[in-house]
Amino acid sequence: MKCSIFIAPSVDGYIATQEGSVSWLESVGKPLSQKEKNSDLNQQFEKCFEYYIQTVDSMIIGRKLLKVLSSFNLTPEQWPYKNTKIFALSHSLNEVPKNLQNHIELHNGPIPSLIAKLEIEGYKHAYVDGGMIITSFLNLKLINEITLTQAPVLLGCGVPLFGTLLQHIKLENAQATVFPNDFIEIKYSVKY
Repeated sequence: MKCSIFIAPSVDGYIATQEGSVSWLESVGKPLSQKEKNSDLNQQFEKCFEYYIQTVDSMIIGRKLLKVLSSFNLTPEQWPYKNTKIFALSHSLNEVPKNLQNHIELHNGPIPSLIAKLEIEGYKHAYVDGGMIITSFLNLKLINEITLTQAPVLLGCGVPLFGTLLQHIKLENAQATVFPNDFIEIKYSVKY
């Protein structure tokens, strides 16, 4: 089963403020001229996540991201993950918040047992999101591909994208795209 990361860190490697906010993502990046807004490259930037989410059939998140998603209180029309089956890993939660019960299932066992379950059920590509979960998957050598859309900001502190890794992990086959708003997307395959 393919497992991949698609996330937008700051240049200094943070995915949220210390309080867990990602609102800074809405205010960074160069304002675009009308010509730049209409450019093919900008249209590609605006559609990046939409394209990516169409390639996955499952998503695996952690408890903290579950709480963040719940706090957004999104309507069905605002839900960004379409019909993607989402699993939240948690040893401390007994149930999913009410506003997410139609979207997310809890899993309190080890990560390899969840991956085995997904493979048996025919899932092919999992989107892995959340700093601690990403680190756990990397340490288990389960991530195949990483896409970072680097936001043009230095936060100075916050929630780091990666935690402590058990070994060095080589990244290969780099592909980079610089967007008109100064965001840079970098895609790698992972080699353990």
